[in-house]
Amino acid sequence: MRSAASEMTPLPKLPTSKFSRLAFATLFCEQSHMPDPLVFTGGLASTNAYLLDLNGHLLAIDAPEGFLDFLRKKKLKPNSLLLTHGHWDHIWDAADLAEWAGCPVYYHPDTAFLCTEPDSMLSFGLPQRLRPIQATQLLDDSSPPPSFWPNAQLLHVPGHCLGSLCLYLPNSGQLFGGDVLFADGVGRWDLPGGSRELLLNGIREKIFTLPPSTIVYPGHGPATTVDREKSSNLFLQT
Repeated sequence: MRSAASEMTPLPKLPTSKFSRLAFATLFCEQSHMPDPLVFTGGLASTNAYLLDLNGHLLAIDAPEGFLDFLRKKKLKPNSLLLTHGHWDHIWDAADLAEWAGCPVYYHPDTAFLCTEPDSMLSFGLPQRLRPIQATQLLDDSSPPPSFWPNAQLLHVPGHCLGSLCLYLPNSGQLFGGDVLFADGVGRWDLPGGSRELLLNGIREKIFTLPPSTIVYPGHGPATTVDREKSSNLFLQT
């Protein structure tokens, strides 16, 4: 859905392996002299999870199916886990991962019901029952992030899910956006709690106001940049 009128340089073509996003993320970070996240893609919805090294503190973002096994094989234990929202494909391994790593868990209060009552999602796509995942601390964009996420900023951008949180790292120019903004797309708004107006307005007001070079790491698909989506994302051209 890329606009034909866009004059931006096309993004590199991605490999198609299970861990395909890692090469792409590394390429962008090397070009921008940024620390590169470890990227995992797994589960029925091909959901992305990320592991960031924040000055020695390992932050995991989302926990799709298979992420725990991936981390075990890599012998990497996260020091904390941020869930961008409570949809089942993002929290599948969350309870087991947090128990194994012994790490605190963070998410927005508006997504707490989905995380603590995952059976509520059996009616919209959850293929099996999941373990509930309790938050160590609830976060919103008015509360300071944990001190071990240095200079991090939280952006609450509902519309796909009521409690959708994006993590912005201004020092490295990275945004971990969950299912808010994709390359050439946006999160679906037809699930419970969804709103097209809230989603698109939130993207314009909170994400498109970030520096154009900000790299957006989404919950599905390849990474992109604020500049690219602002210029060519057809959902946001009105």
